[in-house]
Amino acid sequence: MPKFPLDVLLKSVKSPILLIGEDQRISLQNPAATALLKMDFTGRNYINALRQPALLDAVDQAQLDGTQKTARFLVQTGNTDQTFEALVVPDNKQTLVILEDQSAEHDINSVRRDFVANVSHELRTPLTALLGFIETLQGPARNDPKAQERFLGIMAVEADRLRRLVDDLLSLSRVEETERSRPTNPVDLEEVIRQSTELLEPLAKTAKTHLQVVAPEQPMVVPGDAAQLQQVLHNLIENAIKYGATEAGITVAIHPPAYERSLQQECIRLTVEDQGSGIPERHLVRLTERFYRVDDHRDREMGGTGLGLAIVKHIMNRHRGRLLFDSTEGQGTTVSILLPTVIENLIRQSSIP
Repeated sequence: MPKFPLDVLLKSVKSPILLIGEDQRISLQNPAATALLKMDFTGRNYINALRQPALLDAVDQAQLDGTQKTARFLVQTGNTDQTFEALVVPDNKQTLVILEDQSAEHDINSVRRDFVANVSHELRTPLTALLGFIETLQGPARNDPKAQERFLGIMAVEADRLRRLVDDLLSLSRVEETERSRPTNPVDLEEVIRQSTELLEPLAKTAKTHLQVVAPEQPMVVPGDAAQLQQVLHNLIENAIKYGATEAGITVAIHPPAYERSLQQECIRLTVEDQGSGIPERHLVRLTERFYRVDDHRDREMGGTGLGLAIVKHIMNRHRGRLLFDSTEGQGTTVSILLPTVIENLIRQSSIP
């Protein structure tokens, strides 16, 4: 087998790598290390380049006892910090330092921790209320029928809130599991909208508004998962009723196929439009974040879990579509979903063994 010079091998590695010689000077430094350190430290003492205390300690200990050491440290880049893990490998009179960027893994762990904290908070609130009312029913309200009836009604509301949260968490988990598998079954969008509006018509009447469906005469069909697309429409229409209901009504429209630049292909656009109070612009970019609420108190009163639009986003990702928000305070909100119209090619590809 051909042998390659060490400096050639180091230059081909994407991770930052430095080689410390017997004289404690850096004898080799690959381009990735130069990019990270902002200059070439070849020929200079390694202490001048590796200024992180944890990393310097790891190098010192590795050289003393001749065993591999690891260290984790942060490097500030602009307004953000990168998390690096260093592997220090002593070999005779030389020491190899390999730096691996762990920022992505760190960010994932941070998101996971935030999610667990949010779920714990969302579960704790109704559970605390339920436990409090149970204690009251077992004590002061033991012989008070009117108080029992009132407390049991509140407990039923809190229990239903827990049920919705658990249902949404399970739904989010299922959607994430299938996100990489693009659905290919033909779905009639007008039928999906009809089913969603029929289910939500009573809620619209309660909110003193009405639902209007606008659809072309010809069938509007896309490759998709009918149940998931109904879940999307149900969520968007329900949100419009809860937060944008007015006498002007809510319009659910299917637009004829057209080329959409954002997806670079022909798509069918579905819109849910209300004439409500609108959403402040600063909130629009965060609407699909888990547990994000524009008005926390109002959303809780409306029975929202904070997961609905996150589920919608993942469903649209699975369908290779887009979810768009357009809102002006005092004028209302229009939520659009874009769904690719290609069916035959997808079905043909999915049938290939």
